[in-house]
Amino acid sequence: MKTISFVNMKGGVGKTTLAVNVADVLSRRLDKRVLLVDLDPQFNATQSLYGGDEYLELRRKGTDTIYDVFANPAPIISAVNGPSVSEPKKLSEITPTKFSENLHVLLGNLEIYRIEMGGGQGTEMRLGGFLKHKANDYDFVIVDTPPTPSVFMSSALLASDYYVVPVKPEPMSRVGIDLLQGVINRVSENNGHEIKCAGVVITMAQRSTLVYKDCVRELKADATWKDRLLRQSIPNRTQIAREQGNQKLILDIKEPETMRAIVNVVTEILKKTDDT
Repeated sequence: MKTISFVNMKGGVGKTTLAVNVADVLSRRLDKRVLLVDLDPQFNATQSLYGGDEYLELRRKGTDTIYDVFANPAPIISAVNGPSVSEPKKLSEITPTKFSENLHVLLGNLEIYRIEMGGGQGTEMRLGGFLKHKANDYDFVIVDTPPTPSVFMSSALLASDYYVVPVKPEPMSRVGIDLLQGVINRVSENNGHEIKCAGVVITMAQRSTLVYKDCVRELKADATWKDRLLRQSIPNRTQIAREQGNQKLILDIKEPETMRAIVNVVTEILKKTDDT
């Protein structure tokens, strides 16, 4: 099982869109068993797959979420069925939701912010502990992370073998990935955990524009990122964002150029994570 976190220190760069669609291509096109972990408190990855009513119904049924992973030893607090408190589960008892035969999801949960406020007690190690119980169940784990340094980002990095960095072709997005490298280095060094980069992906790309060409040139000139930049970018299509709100992914949209792009990105990521 290989775990890949999708990370950037800046929001609005297409991180969630990339993570969800990579998980979808791995599971649907390549027949891989995939677990998508929604670790962003905004839980946009979850909303890309489930509408509001579907999500609330899952929560009312007591479906496990990312909150369950981090709750111990704090009690589970939920407002879905009215204010309620329950005892946390053991990590081995937490069950992801089956979205399709090959794609399972550990649902996001807005209430995870309560854990961040508490912190400590080995919180940053809990995602890795949970995934150890799933090592034989999946080929890949894709983690959508929050766009800010936090115990959740640290937990994702410590649980991951690789990370992917989505970059929007704009100056502030570049600043975000430079700051990110410092966070990754600090987490790795402090915990003795090696995590490798599986690629920098330019998203929302308009290849003919000056800003896109400047972004490529700057990344290729940067000693840290030049060998990590993937050849394939994700084209800028308003249809992607619009349909994602309707729980339709790139393979559902059937726009040829964008479909080729996401499949090519997955192919490049797989080459960079090939241990053989």
